[in-house]
Amino acid sequence: MTGAAATAPQRRDRSHSLLDLHVLGPILALAALILLGTGISATNESTFLSASNISNVLSRSAFIGIIAVGMTFVITAGGLDLSVGSMAAFIAGLVILTMNSLAGTVESVPMLVLVGMGAALSAGLAAGAINGFLVTNMRIEAFIVTLGTMGIYRSLVTWLADGGTLSLDFTLRTAIRPIYFGGFGWLTWPIIVFAFVAVLGELVMRRTAFGRYCAAIGSNEQVARYSSVNVNRVRMATYVLLGLLVGVATILYVPRLGSASPTTGVLWELEAIAAVIIGGTVLKGGFGRVWGTVIGVLILSLIGNILNLTDAVSPYLNGAIQGVIIILAVVLQREKKAGT
Repeated sequence: MTGAAATAPQRRDRSHSLLDLHVLGPILALAALILLGTGISATNESTFLSASNISNVLSRSAFIGIIAVGMTFVITAGGLDLSVGSMAAFIAGLVILTMNSLAGTVESVPMLVLVGMGAALSAGLAAGAINGFLVTNMRIEAFIVTLGTMGIYRSLVTWLADGGTLSLDFTLRTAIRPIYFGGFGWLTWPIIVFAFVAVLGELVMRRTAFGRYCAAIGSNEQVARYSSVNVNRVRMATYVLLGLLVGVATILYVPRLGSASPTTGVLWELEAIAAVIIGGTVLKGGFGRVWGTVIGVLILSLIGNILNLTDAVSPYLNGAIQGVIIILAVVLQREKKAGT
């Protein structure tokens, strides 16, 4: 009797996990959006299922997706970063100024492009390290730190652009266009890089000690310390990783327009956080899913794409819809915890 009584709850838990909407919800939502877009494409004779539209959606979502992968590690470890959009704008402006200033002295265009990439990655690492240092060593709340640096980076890019727009030299703009528009058929380089970062991020989250340490710290920081986890080092690494991925996203973004302005990257932090939460990562930390974040990014991108294809709802309400989605996702997480 005791064995039967013990196995019954286990069977119920196993069957419940197979039907866990917390896992299946994002997948079902993505499937529903694809069906909706297909229906709109059939009625309005739009191009939702065309290779060009799919490539455009995935390429545009790559910037947020790459950043969101890094955000997954930060949030899983119990942190938060509100500065990624402003950081991307500042890095983009810095890259443009660096390449323009060296255009007259360095004759090799490929070398200039490599210098620009190095500047983007170095600036991203430095910005992430600053956020991580203030959060870990100075023990300031992540919300306050990144809210402050968000304003700092946005002001810096506005100052660098003198309130206007920083534009890349025309010759350089032509040379770096393939970084965004090139690739293999409809698989552009942003899509390829996003896929690589997502796969690598999922492996790190699931298969390495670093991923387990992030979850342990987000779940219970004190227990993690008692388990000999270097909390400050791991948390610092998450912010540095996020800064590095912001630099990677900026490298792919600059060739798209060849410019940067004070409005570059606006609401990117909202989209990145929304994608992470929609994908099932717990906002308070302790559990993260990189593959879920990828689905969250695709959901947000498809919502924007569908709004552009139909006149039912104004595309200017995209930010409002994303805000509602974040609130609903957090409410569902709280209800799930209450039911456990």
